[in-house]
Amino acid sequence: MLAGKRVLLIIGGGIAAYKVLDLIRRLRERGAEVTPVMTRAAEEFVTPLSVSALAGTEVHRDLFDLTKEAEMGHIQLSRVADLVVVAPATADLMGKMAGGLANDLASTLLMATDTPVMIVPAMNVRMWEHPATQRNLALLQGDGVTVVGPNSGDMACGEFGPGRMSEPMEIVEAITAKLSTGPLAGKRVLVTSGPTHEPIDPVRYIANRSSGAQGTAIANALRDLGAEVIFVTGPADAARPKGVTVVEVESAREMHAAVHDALPVDAGVFAAAVADWRVASASDSKIKKTAGGLPVLEFAENPDILAEVSQLATGRPGLVVGFAAETDDVVAHATAKRQRKGCDWIVANDVSPATGIMGGSENAIILISEDGAEPWERMGKDEVARRLAARIADALGSA
Repeated sequence: MLAGKRVLLIIGGGIAAYKVLDLIRRLRERGAEVTPVMTRAAEEFVTPLSVSALAGTEVHRDLFDLTKEAEMGHIQLSRVADLVVVAPATADLMGKMAGGLANDLASTLLMATDTPVMIVPAMNVRMWEHPATQRNLALLQGDGVTVVGPNSGDMACGEFGPGRMSEPMEIVEAITAKLSTGPLAGKRVLVTSGPTHEPIDPVRYIANRSSGAQGTAIANALRDLGAEVIFVTGPADAARPKGVTVVEVESAREMHAAVHDALPVDAGVFAAAVADWRVASASDSKIKKTAGGLPVLEFAENPDILAEVSQLATGRPGLVVGFAAETDDVVAHATAKRQRKGCDWIVANDVSPATGIMGGSENAIILISEDGAEPWERMGKDEVARRLAARIADALGSA
């Protein structure tokens, strides 16, 4: 799976560094060669001896080691790997990367490398949510750095929220996908999924029905073909795909911003069930039932993400795929939607109650393109995803 692949692993200084020991073991089990680099702060959490024993090679630590410079040099060390992985990527390391600082071995290697870079952030939830960290994250993503995680959960500091480092097997899956030699290797694909929630007040919202299962399956299938996948999801029930960059959003406007932040991409698959409208002035307090009658809600139109991306004058993806969930006249409505939005394909399905499609494990789609309507037989959502991913690979390969 990873036989012969070389990973330069930069270990940052955080409590999550203990997970790196298992990560090294998992990578080597799959045939990868791991060259570890430790920051001074990392040595406060795991020992170089432990890292070296698991990696089966020495740990690089000092920028000014004359012996190492004479034998190899930090410039060469940064370029012999197939992938540079920073785990845990602390707020400090992310800041150095974004700012172009190079005052120790780890940051110098990151500045000197011409190899793809993947970071696995881990830090306190407040540090993760700090505007400076989010600015640095956006800069790094814009520079082409792949981001894995962070997850949400309990922190070693006692707080709860996003900031937990991804688990070792999640990182292995991301590395495997990044180093894949499949037909989509080197391609960057955006997938949106799930519903959006548009608040009425702090406890109520309007939304479309969507489990997010088909979107997750598509992201997994594209990843398995070697694509770098950016997965923008609303609050869906389905598990998030592993080995991809996951961006969590709530509302249509948040999804709109996340999609534009992810551009440019080679292809966009817009599977999310985005709410067409939102309450124009959501209440900051729970709306109470009173004897005065029903509340009056005024609606505003949400941004049309699919149409905007499809009609971009510059930076339009090479392939834009929309989705249409219809209850009647499926082909006619989906065909009209493709023409109206300006996308290349529409994946249409009949979600009327009699089909059992909505919320089920199967799907029956009709692929609408300039060539007409192509019905697919009913099949599991994973198989739909694999067939669609293969078609996307063919389309991008012939572009």
